[in-house]
Amino acid sequence: MKRYSIITEKNPREIVLLRGTGCKWKRCTFCDYHLDRSENEAENFALNAAVLAQVNGIYHHLEVINSGSFPELGEATIELIRKVCREKGITTLHFECHYLYRNAIAPLRERFAEAGVTLHIKIGVETFDATYREEILHKGISQTDPAKIAEGFDECCLLFGLSGQSVSSMISDIETGLVHFQRVCVNIMEENTTSVHPDTDVISAFIKDVYPLYQTNPRVDILLHNTDFGVGGPENE
Repeated sequence: MKRYSIITEKNPREIVLLRGTGCKWKRCTFCDYHLDRSENEAENFALNAAVLAQVNGIYHHLEVINSGSFPELGEATIELIRKVCREKGITTLHFECHYLYRNAIAPLRERFAEAGVTLHIKIGVETFDATYREEILHKGISQTDPAKIAEGFDECCLLFGLSGQSVSSMISDIETGLVHFQRVCVNIMEENTTSVHPDTDVISAFIKDVYPLYQTNPRVDILLHNTDFGVGGPENE
């Protein structure tokens, strides 16, 4: 699996896909990313160290993703990330975090601030339609107010291409995200091992009527495929 890449457009940065003990929530109906995990923390650290060794600090900007949240990466990997940031002159760092771990964000911000690194924490909201999000997607976000959800977080992920979504609902989600977060990352649903399937009509509507509105917006990343950031696919892609 490819675990290191460089993003050159919109928000240039290096990106690494690390491995931890796995998502502790693991109830989202659409997600099978939690399969990229291991309970062996020593093996995870060895893999993560090899991936982080590729970071060169070209943009002084790094994004760290994993199939879960940053607390699931383990203490050794977190400390190594901080070490790499110091050595490579990285001053801006992105992590992922489920709403479940929101109280762990502030201490992590302080820890990295001591190393001169500003954290940007991304939450997977998927949609601001709370009923759809919790009754269908089972995201585990108890809060319904977007402003309250955003407390402690800087960026959000949205998931489009699902049955029941429309052009107006997708635009509403993006606009809500832009009001409450610094950046929005739009992901398009692709076939995986779950029972949730992409809706080709919704995806076509997104590409025709929504994508052109935000394609050049510097605050909106759009992944038509889940490997568009250059990680997650086979090494030879």
